[in-house]
Amino acid sequence: MFEELGFESLSAARASLSFAIGLGILFGIFSERLKFCFRRALIGEDRRQAAGIWAMAVLIAVLGTQYFVAIDVISFDDHRFMNNFSLAEAVLGGLAFGAGMVLTRGCVGRLTVLASTGNLRAVTALLIFAITAHAVLKGAFAPVRTTLSSVGPTFDAVSLASVIGSEVSLLAIAAVSGVIIWKSGVSLISLLGAALIGALVAIGWVGTGFVLFDDFDPIAFESIAFTSPWTDSIFWTLAATAVEAKFGVGLVAGVVSGAFLSAALSRRLSWQSFDGPSHFGRVALGAGLMGIGGVLAGGCTIGAGLSGFSSLSIFPIISLFSIAIGALVTHRMVDAKKTGLAYVQTGSKIHTQPAE
Repeated sequence: MFEELGFESLSAARASLSFAIGLGILFGIFSERLKFCFRRALIGEDRRQAAGIWAMAVLIAVLGTQYFVAIDVISFDDHRFMNNFSLAEAVLGGLAFGAGMVLTRGCVGRLTVLASTGNLRAVTALLIFAITAHAVLKGAFAPVRTTLSSVGPTFDAVSLASVIGSEVSLLAIAAVSGVIIWKSGVSLISLLGAALIGALVAIGWVGTGFVLFDDFDPIAFESIAFTSPWTDSIFWTLAATAVEAKFGVGLVAGVVSGAFLSAALSRRLSWQSFDGPSHFGRVALGAGLMGIGGVLAGGCTIGAGLSGFSSLSIFPIISLFSIAIGALVTHRMVDAKKTGLAYVQTGSKIHTQPAE
């Protein structure tokens, strides 16, 4: 459709950059205000409310995306989510990401928002995450990925709709999401914000898969995610004169800008750092695990979770459930606290730190 818009000096790739910036700004604002994070929905102090917000976002993302699939505006037939995938990669990658998410006390999306508000722990975690993920994709750790891809069974990443039917899939997701939302007790304004986050996922798919689609200048069919965008952003930062900034770079820049603006207007900007060497070690280990897991599992809790779930591909669904299991097991092993608080030992004194 892009060639029909009549732009003569603007390529589809450059247009996708501007589109991603706008998408990211909105996601950053809503996410910062709602403290949107999959980890919070699993083990946070307010996990019931956080789960309700997450369920609403997933519900709207799925319904919105599948509506445009149903009217043939977009199609996932040729998307990477529908390619063959290794079960070992999906499961082990998900488990690693979930474990790292607990150690860093935030999913990558949440850490991106926190970094924008002055959290130096999040900044450090994101740098380690992005470098590790890039190393797994194209660098020194790539053999780990290629080895796991040949281990165990490989499956066709078919759509859930093709297995049990589109109507049954949507009804099941709506029913489960509805129960979680109803039990959460979340305010209507928070549910509205969550719905807007979900709508942004569908808008992302339509924007890159239809509005900006150009036969002569094809761009990636993608929506909100953080693993690939962060690796692209790091690489572009180091080699801006050799590579072009595209959707991923714009998305990260937009989320950072939107979250910063939201926090600044609400006076929530605050410098935060580590409590000691052991705290840094925990965060560094967690970030590295997320970098490895995010690549193997096909994305983070947003890319493979929220956006991936909306495609109804079984690959991101398996990855998301593996992330959840990894997070719950790691929390039980590392942070065995009844209140959902993370504890950091500094000297002889133990300080409580609320989940981020």
